[in-house]
Amino acid sequence: MSPTHSPTVRLRRLARELRRMREESGLRPEDAAARLGWSRSKVSRIETGRTRAGLTDVASICDLYGVGSSARAGLLQLAKEARQRGWWTAYADVFTGSYIGLEDEAALIRQWEVQLVPGLLQTEEYARTVIRAGRPEPHNADDIQRRVMARMARRTLLSRPDAPELHAVLDEGVVRRPIGGRETMREQLEALLAAARRPNVTIRILPYSAGAHAGLEGAFTVLSFPEEIDPDVAYVEGTAGDIYVESSEQVDRYSLAFARICEVALSPEDSVGLIVEAKERLPRD
Repeated sequence: MSPTHSPTVRLRRLARELRRMREESGLRPEDAAARLGWSRSKVSRIETGRTRAGLTDVASICDLYGVGSSARAGLLQLAKEARQRGWWTAYADVFTGSYIGLEDEAALIRQWEVQLVPGLLQTEEYARTVIRAGRPEPHNADDIQRRVMARMARRTLLSRPDAPELHAVLDEGVVRRPIGGRETMREQLEALLAAARRPNVTIRILPYSAGAHAGLEGAFTVLSFPEEIDPDVAYVEGTAGDIYVESSEQVDRYSLAFARICEVALSPEDSVGLIVEAKERLPRD
């Protein structure tokens, strides 16, 4: 396992391997728990990645399932690496859940956005406006600034040597909605145009004229990882909580929905033209 892999991805891979070994051994979770002297909930938490398995735990599991020395060493190394800290842990008060760790490891990010410019493409002032609008009043200036800085740190993902591909489809309303005033919006649209020139970034606009389409139920993201590291994950962000979709059947539904949205979206070239037109329509002082 390469040391560049994120702790979140390593944890999920370890959890998946431990579950696979139990199933191949023919043991039910309660059977494994009884033989290990654990509660069934501990087995479940470890196999779903909600709890990081310690080295002693992994060694006990390997003993139970009769794992060979080579595979055992690999699992123990995976367990060690899963406890390492990703860069985002410095912003643990800002980033909750496992999404940032997954995004950090992705090779391809497919994103459908209905309301806002995706976080990876936001300028500092646009991000500040969005974050402030979503915070309760009275606003805590230090908290808002920290969240803005966290988002700017996250944005550097697209300029790394191993940067993922980003395929973003934005509803036309995203580039029409005036967020933060004329200059903030003009700067944001210029940033979108600059991002669209990156070889690893594709930006497309879904025009109003498309009418009913496959993305009407809301925004979502599908993360794909380098071959053999981890299966695709779909992510839906919501006010009531974030949803991670991992079953292959459900992820395929989101992948298909994204493909169908792309079918009715403007081409990348025409999308750039629409963004330019939206920028030129902004009122000037």
